[in-house]
Amino acid sequence: MNKKRFFILTIIVSISGLTQGMLLPLIAILLEKKDVTSFINGLHATSIYIGVFLASLFLEQMLRKLGYKYLILLGGLFIVIPLLLFPMNDDLIFWFLLRLLVGVGDNMLHFSTQSWLTESTPKHMLGRTISIYGLSFSLGFMLGPIIAMTQNINENIPFYLCALLSIGAILLVLLLSPEKPEDQTTHLTLKHTMINFKDVLKVSWLAFLFPMMYGVLEASLNSNLPVYALNTGLTTTQIAILLPMFSLGAILFQVPIGTLSDVIGRSRLLTILTACGATTFLLCQLFNQFYVLMAFIFISGACVGSLYSLGVTYMTELTPKRLLPAGNIMCGIIFSIGSIFGPIGGGVTLSISNNTQFFSYIAFILCLISLITFFKGRQLRRFNQ
Repeated sequence: MNKKRFFILTIIVSISGLTQGMLLPLIAILLEKKDVTSFINGLHATSIYIGVFLASLFLEQMLRKLGYKYLILLGGLFIVIPLLLFPMNDDLIFWFLLRLLVGVGDNMLHFSTQSWLTESTPKHMLGRTISIYGLSFSLGFMLGPIIAMTQNINENIPFYLCALLSIGAILLVLLLSPEKPEDQTTHLTLKHTMINFKDVLKVSWLAFLFPMMYGVLEASLNSNLPVYALNTGLTTTQIAILLPMFSLGAILFQVPIGTLSDVIGRSRLLTILTACGATTFLLCQLFNQFYVLMAFIFISGACVGSLYSLGVTYMTELTPKRLLPAGNIMCGIIFSIGSIFGPIGGGVTLSISNNTQFFSYIAFILCLISLITFFKGRQLRRFNQ
């Protein structure tokens, strides 16, 4: 494996995580200061994930045409240019479109870097490589709210700082040689792809609940939670400390939980983790003092911060090998759907509760998924065996 390329690609994905982790809470806080309603605030947060979803429809064709290097460079432009334009105008629709473009760019970076790594990494090193790759994104995402905290000095600093870091990372890609995917012959029609998606859903629908739930968590915590926290009396500095706690819990416990799932089984562990996550989020709703929230959000991250990777692994167990490519694409699409509707549901909950309920919304969904997994997990596993 090319160590220089691996190092540069992990930097790229960490910057992608940093951008998402910075924009979600920053825009939520700035819109709250402008007295934008909680519902509109949550709806606005979906724009980045709409961009992610739209990009997924044409990325494979672009990768085959441009290759890894130039798709990364194009994705970098889709991120840097909007970041530089944010301070120019604070119109809601303008910011919505800019965040949508950032979502397109983020997906370009993710798809191209992940595909390049999986294409070039030996099988015996693939697990470790992808783990480090995922860890790099999580670290960037965890640092995003800290960058957002610089808005206390000046509202424009986070945008310019993130753009500067992104430019530095993207320039490193120029050091890499251009390559394209090895398989340039496979061509799937849209009709064939849709049939594969339908077949995957038939056998693996339960596994897709977890990427969806992770999308709800990631988007809602970083867009709805700042609004809720500001209305409960917390400061923007305290919010910037709270948000990384979830990612920190996920980072520290991701590998142990993944190992445990090999021992006791994915469906059983997912039932337990979602139940524990529902409990900790409910406790967050009941005890909203700052240091107590820090502890409970950290524990929540430890419990449900691995839902995406566990869901992908569970999908791999349930899905026939010929349908795995469609299954992997579906995981990304379902994640985007969860990320889009999560903040909308959170915004509605905040609006109808006069900004007093948020964690109970997350706890309810986790509890529902835990019950579904408990009753359907074994049955679905036996059916696929």
